[in-house]
Amino acid sequence: MFSKILIANRGEIAVRIIRACKEMGVATVAVYSKADEDALHVALADESVCIGPASPLESYLNEERVISAALVTGAKAIHPGYGFLSENAHFASLCRKNGIAFIGPDADNMERLSDKAQIKELMSDAGLAVIPGSGVLTSVEEALAEAERIGYPVMLKARSGGGGRGIRMVENDSELMQVFPLAVSESEASFGDGAMYMEKYVYPAHHVEMQILADEAGNVVCLGERDCSVQRRHQKLIEESPSPAVSEKQRRELSEAVVKAVKKVGYVGLGTLEFLLDSSGNFWFMEMNVRLQVEHTVTEALTGIDLVKWQIRTAAGIPIRFKQEDILMRGVSVECRINARSTGTVRMLHIPGGPFVRFDTYMVQGAEISPFYDSLLGKLIVMAGTREEAMRKLKAALCELVIDGVETNIEEQLELVSDPLFVEGKYDLRFMEGR
Repeated sequence: MFSKILIANRGEIAVRIIRACKEMGVATVAVYSKADEDALHVALADESVCIGPASPLESYLNEERVISAALVTGAKAIHPGYGFLSENAHFASLCRKNGIAFIGPDADNMERLSDKAQIKELMSDAGLAVIPGSGVLTSVEEALAEAERIGYPVMLKARSGGGGRGIRMVENDSELMQVFPLAVSESEASFGDGAMYMEKYVYPAHHVEMQILADEAGNVVCLGERDCSVQRRHQKLIEESPSPAVSEKQRRELSEAVVKAVKKVGYVGLGTLEFLLDSSGNFWFMEMNVRLQVEHTVTEALTGIDLVKWQIRTAAGIPIRFKQEDILMRGVSVECRINARSTGTVRMLHIPGGPFVRFDTYMVQGAEISPFYDSLLGKLIVMAGTREEAMRKLKAALCELVIDGVETNIEEQLELVSDPLFVEGKYDLRFMEGR
């Protein structure tokens, strides 16, 4: 096991990882920008290093400064969390060159599996049905030709995109000619990679993702699915497990197919395979996330398995100590993402409590919410024996959650989970249209 881990991230996920490390007896190093010098993750870590100004490019995305902080503090491994450097193969390679373990797949596997065009070929060969799409598009002319072959409407996606960013729905040639150069520029600015690819737009559909964990010994377990269909502009707002749209038979069959596919591609670590479930009951593979997901907490609540700890253990070469038949998922878990709609100072913070209520956040009273980073303030997660109980518990927790001094989406989340379509579990990716 690693004696000291540097957390190359900020916000709630940095706090989450530090807590897991403390419970494992592992020393922690926080890195922070000048905008985050008073942040909770800095206070909780055993050591902390300032790596630059507020701009992510000069701090959390600066590979050399993160590596230097790890070398100076003697960190044996780096946990990238999600976002920032979590899917950067060059950074993973740089860690290895400097004798530092990267808590995630190795650079070769990451490059192979993070390439959203290449991964579809691999998963198709491994037996999964994939959405019809293209390889990497090098010009607008090539994009037009591929759109004609695939058929409109299509989704234009950034190869290095993530978190719902770098995605555009296109309905005709003229729209594609207009948005393609804009999408390339946007992708270069956001991810440092302007490569785009295209896939058929499946509609209507549910967004269903499967959580897997794999070790170096070839053991792979599937920890069930999450339904992430409540999205605005491809940004997830609510996640739940199990999905109300997936039958037990579908769940079992998809789980078995996913385990076989992951074994075939030789993946090691924590990962998520994302699918679209169409109205005919077909699952179409979209992409694989080779990192910790924001919504991993839903699976933790339902299975009782600490995914962050197991991500660290598998990176250290420790084999998984449980088998597929040991994974018991009873009840329902739901998560609401609480986002900021303004900057400012948190004047009052009241976090709801009670059995099976969890709020992962980096906020404390007096915390400054800056404009430099993602708007996620925290994640409210509840678990109950039935979906009806879980909905009541979630609404009660949302009513109790108080964040004063910053505008948030708490009221909107309360409206969404009170909507009859959501309450009855009859929502899909169309749920947020017009809202």
